[in-house]
Amino acid sequence: MQAQQYQQQRRKFAAVFLAFIFILAAVDNAEAGKKEKPEKKVKKSDCGEWQWSVCVPTSGDCGLGTREGTRTGAECKQTMKTQRCKIPCNWKKQFGAECKYQFQAWGECDLNTALKTRTGSLKRALHNAECQKTVTISKPCGKLTKPKPQAESKKKKKEGKKQEKMLD
Repeated sequence: MQAQQYQQQRRKFAAVFLAFIFILAAVDNAEAGKKEKPEKKVKKSDCGEWQWSVCVPTSGDCGLGTREGTRTGAECKQTMKTQRCKIPCNWKKQFGAECKYQFQAWGECDLNTALKTRTGSLKRALHNAECQKTVTISKPCGKLTKPKPQAESKKKKKEGKKQEKMLD
């Protein structure tokens, strides 16, 4: 009987020992797995900067559209891409759809040319567009009539009505 108890104790010891070795190996592998991961290296791209074309509206001369971008580089995965863009409809298109100007008030009418002018200075350029620093626009003056003073016309109307009442 003692031999059987001795064998049982030996089996328990062997089982505990094997379990200990198994746990130790599992922990060691987990730590080794963490250490073996290489740190992520910051890869500097050999690609150049994106160069964007002007925004081309899908319909009309303003609103939603697209622009194409290109870049150079030996190891670039993407050298061309298309981007959505928008041309505001209230911008002065004659100076470029991607150039916005701050305009002064209209000047006095030039009687020789029948035009009035104003200048604008560059406020903003989208996507590095090439814009003029200052621009000048002109438009026809319109009708040149002298406004009648309202006070005199009201007095004449009142006097006319008074005379009509007296005649009746």
